[in-house]
Amino acid sequence: MNQITKRFQNKLNIASGRVDMTHGAGGRAMNDLIEQLFHKHLHNDYLDQKNDQAILPAPAADERLVISTDSHVVSPVFFPGGDIGSLSVHGTVNDVAMSGARPLYLSAGFILEEGFALADLEKIVISMAKAAREAGVAIVTGDTKVVEKGKGDGVFISTTGVGVVSNDLDISGANAKAGDAVLVNGTIGDHGVAIMSHRENLAFETEIVSDSAALNGLIADMVAAVPDIHVLRDPTRGGLASTLNEIAQQSQVGIKLREEDIPVRDDVQAACEFLGLDALYVANEGKVIVICPQEQADAALEVMRAHPLGKEAAQIGVVHEDKDHFVTMETVFGGGRIVDWLNGEQLPRIC
Repeated sequence: MNQITKRFQNKLNIASGRVDMTHGAGGRAMNDLIEQLFHKHLHNDYLDQKNDQAILPAPAADERLVISTDSHVVSPVFFPGGDIGSLSVHGTVNDVAMSGARPLYLSAGFILEEGFALADLEKIVISMAKAAREAGVAIVTGDTKVVEKGKGDGVFISTTGVGVVSNDLDISGANAKAGDAVLVNGTIGDHGVAIMSHRENLAFETEIVSDSAALNGLIADMVAAVPDIHVLRDPTRGGLASTLNEIAQQSQVGIKLREEDIPVRDDVQAACEFLGLDALYVANEGKVIVICPQEQADAALEVMRAHPLGKEAAQIGVVHEDKDHFVTMETVFGGGRIVDWLNGEQLPRIC
């Protein structure tokens, strides 16, 4: 920043200041917010150009572009294991990575409510910057809007991710085949239960922490070791059950699960029972469903378990032919049941 620009800036009162309507009006106050808060923590070669767009390098000749977008409206914005800032990075990085792609760039759009504390906004932006660095992506462009008090809920963040994937990879929800193994990299339900327990001020013997994490490193390791992976999908809203139903419909197959093989933490299961929830339908933010040929399942599990985000990986089911495309489950009692789509909304405002 040059000396002339600095001379005409008003120093933000981060410690006790709050967002007001001038921060979204396009004038000096908005510039001060962008320079002293967003740019300060998120700066990189692309963002430093300070244009309304980011001009990015073209992909290599043997690569395709991958793009995904998501909006994040979690309540509360700070929760055990993360916050809306890190979540907005992890969620979009993961969506790009589910194609086997290497995420490279993010854009970020903020909708701020008048009166939101600048100190909390800075915490969120610092968390985003840390999450982006750890995931190896750059936040290269963005936007800020301010709405009147009472017309928002503190802060909403929309992120768009761009990555590249090799022309040799074809990973899609439509690629599951009869005989494939269904794997997951760890315990389910952690994120949704962490949000709900914190929202409702519920205390358990141990703190339940969100599993929010960027999965692109784990995905890269798996793709390198098991290039014949058919499906990757992160079971976020709607949980494991709804995501598997999506895959069954896309691939026109059935999926059989074994309840005793699905990893769920004891405290999460206890919390679900207390709250009247089913862990199969609770959101996750650091989990991936992997569907691959059964003969490659052991290799995939070995790679997952060697990674910090896959230590509790397990095979939880198999793909089979089914004209009705049902997801079913063998229960711990030896019976069977249909695992249908989520009906209604178990947990509002969780991602």
